[in-house]
Amino acid sequence: MTRPPVRPPRKNPILRTRLPTLPPAARSRVALGLTAAAARGRFELQVCRDCGTVQYPPREACRACLSPRLDWRVQDGNGELVAETTLRHSHELFFRERMPWRLGLIKLDSGPLVVAHLHGDCGSPPARVRVRAHLDRAGQAALLALPDKDTPHMADDRELRELTCDPKFRKVLVTDAKTPLGQALVEGLAGAGADLVWAGAAEPWKKPPGFERVKALPQVAIVPLDLTDSRAVKELAGEIGGRVDILINNADHHRNFGIAARDGVETARAEMDINYFGLLRLAQEFAPAMRARGADGPSSAVAWVNVLSVFALSNFPPHGTYSASKAAALSLSQCLRAELAPAGVRVINVFPGPIDDEWNQTLPPPKIAPARLAADIVTALRGGAEDVFPGDVAQDWLERWRDNPKALERELAAMPKQ
Repeated sequence: MTRPPVRPPRKNPILRTRLPTLPPAARSRVALGLTAAAARGRFELQVCRDCGTVQYPPREACRACLSPRLDWRVQDGNGELVAETTLRHSHELFFRERMPWRLGLIKLDSGPLVVAHLHGDCGSPPARVRVRAHLDRAGQAALLALPDKDTPHMADDRELRELTCDPKFRKVLVTDAKTPLGQALVEGLAGAGADLVWAGAAEPWKKPPGFERVKALPQVAIVPLDLTDSRAVKELAGEIGGRVDILINNADHHRNFGIAARDGVETARAEMDINYFGLLRLAQEFAPAMRARGADGPSSAVAWVNVLSVFALSNFPPHGTYSASKAAALSLSQCLRAELAPAGVRVINVFPGPIDDEWNQTLPPPKIAPARLAADIVTALRGGAEDVFPGDVAQDWLERWRDNPKALERELAAMPKQ
């Protein structure tokens, strides 16, 4: 049975920093379909349209009838562990540093045999298991078999934690703790077992409701952070940048209207200054330190979370310049993901639909509550997803965008102007 991990020791600052290692990352183009699904927290396999065969590993044609008509479909992952082994030696440096490592062969109820990492609470063969797809530290899909029923301290399994960014025992920076979302994030992270939560606060003269409650939490430390001030970002990075394990950038400047309904560029400039340039300032100051700490073992940097908007996928004209700023931030975060990937630090992009706040008052329901969005972000960290679309609007928007981006653009343009 999995035992809860002990709090990791502090890193000795005198010892030389080790270089991060990654698991093998080579994948064929067709196999990246498994990675694309895992990035959204889903386990998908190829299913033949002609004969219905479910197959693994991914191929260009059906193994049963050779048809090229293959679709990626969600699988429940239920199956039976038929064989297992414990790896005690490997030529791959990543696994050599983490021996012993448990592996198993699982016969899925849907048909195929898969090789997967084995959770410590999985029983010996034959045993019922659930297979899930996660992203490994190289950003590629890896299969993990979990026990058929949840067990105590299940999330603390060593192999599972290697595939996720669980905030338990980790130090987290939330860039804006004065908003309802920021406060919900701080409380959710504290409840998830974070060792320390730095809560960023700009404009100290503002006293929003609930902020005093957040300040009173024992794991919380309030830090001054204004993303429009390059010097302030640099000073904070110099103070805590070498200790941040997870950074959550939820700072946001949101105003309504598009182009013609507003004179001048001041509002659009303010949106860009926080939503885009604020992210750039953070990345320039905090990313190098997090990249250097990718091999600190249980104390390593693991994740960077950007709270974007589903409007980044296709411009929403009633919130036109805001959508443009989030699209710019999405492009920048993809660059950041590429630069942090060699250190095994995962960049998680969150695309919520309209949040139930003052700047979405005129939009009809459904809107996602800040507390729900914060809970989804914590769940994404625990589950190891890379792209998260919380709420009904975001899920609907995503499906329409994946099906036909041009049709979605036209539908949004035809909506009544507000």
